Amino acid sequence: MKRLTKKQMRIFAVGQLGWSTLSGIITAWFVTFYLPTQADISENGAIQYIVPGLVIGGFLTVLGLITALSRVFDAITDPWIASLSDRSKNPRGRRIPFMQYAAIPLSVVTVLLFCAPVNAISSWNIAWISVFIVLFYLFMTMYCTPYNALISEFGKTQEDRMYISTAISLTFFAGTMLAYTPFVFAGFLRGSVGFAWSYRICFIVLAVIACVCMLIPTFCLKEKEFVETKPSNVNMLKSLGATFKNGNFRTFVFSDIMYWVGLTLFQTGLPFFVKVSMKLDESFTMYFLGGMTVLSACFYPFVSKLVRKHGKKKLVIIGFIGLAIAYVIAGLIGIIGTTVIPGVVYGVVICVIAAFPMALLGIIPQSIVADVAEADGIETGENREGMFFAARTFAMKFGQSLAMLVFTSLAIIGTTQNTNSNDITASVTGMILVGFVAVAFCALGAIILGFYNEKKVMATIDKKKKDK
Repeated sequence: MKRLTKKQMRIFAVGQLGWSTLSGIITAWFVTFYLPTQADISENGAIQYIVPGLVIGGFLTVLGLITALSRVFDAITDPWIASLSDRSKNPRGRRIPFMQYAAIPLSVVTVLLFCAPVNAISSWNIAWISVFIVLFYLFMTMYCTPYNALISEFGKTQEDRMYISTAISLTFFAGTMLAYTPFVFAGFLRGSVGFAWSYRICFIVLAVIACVCMLIPTFCLKEKEFVETKPSNVNMLKSLGATFKNGNFRTFVFSDIMYWVGLTLFQTGLPFFVKVSMKLDESFTMYFLGGMTVLSACFYPFVSKLVRKHGKKKLVIIGFIGLAIAYVIAGLIGIIGTTVIPGVVYGVVICVIAAFPMALLGIIPQSIVADVAEADGIETGENREGMFFAARTFAMKFGQSLAMLVFTSLAIIGTTQNTNSNDITASVTGMILVGFVAVAFCALGAIILGFYNEKKVMATIDKKKKDK
């Protein structure tokens, strides 16, 4: 079978640019659009489409309930789509057809999610949002799960896997940054088209770009030329059970959950660290995030060399420790204050410290999953790459969801939350707790990963290569 060239690997990475843009739109704008602040309503003409405030049980918004239920559905579809992909007998391959069929619906649904039919608070809007957020996660899974499985199948050597992981990590950051561009361009459109359409127009443009990016690898790469695997004959439940029987994979997944909790706590809390702890304007969030992303990308060329010298496990543990140090500083801001050390100094220091760990953790974990999936396939004779990456995706989503629950509970400690308002009122005390809880999750992740038997996994892979 052919081996992908570097150019073809970059073409493959363009697909991640597409789906990460759409994912970023939901992450950055879903809550902002449907739960606008009082300032946006009074000053910018924002519309309230659904009932605001913590109206369900006194601790959950309507939008929060919709999101939680859609995540439950999402968790079910991950292994289902993975199983369908692993068992596919499509003559064009097990992965590419799924990606091709999902790209256009995913792009369309992303835009429609922000097109609630009634320009006022209405149960029709709740129904609309509920349906389209479920469809969004369905088509996202339909694209991403087969796409991630190809990392293992296209990456025939450790060098190839690291190159692919590096490339898709870069396009992931690029797509995420694209999703934040409405912060700039929506303001230019607002005067002529209004609040809602200023964002919808931006989302339409981004969705078209994303759709083209997602389709590029499906037309430019012929899966059967690079991958020769027999479809799995195991059904979904047995495949999922067999996946989690792999002790090294279980260790990695539990460690990965800790990583996603810690990372999401920090990403979600960054605007609040900026406003509440650092006493800076919210716009500094973009400056810090952009600076950290660019600096992190500068380290990418060195990660592969470090992996060859030190191995993946050790570097991921170093990444955990580095993030923990950054989170310690974030937590200390509220204790030390900004009188002696300006808030912007804290922000710069955190970005500089976090950049290298973000490079390590943005690249290496995907490659570890590919290693475990290949080693398991050698030992069992079953090609279940899709299920391994679906399980890793589930760990990511579970960690993110847990982090959101933890953040909303911790951030408001020490302040009075107005349950009739959309504005989350975080306190300095709450942000101190968020910082140090993130440290705890990172430390736990590093400890758990210490039990991952990297030598055994790599020995299994190397033995197969020698036998050939």
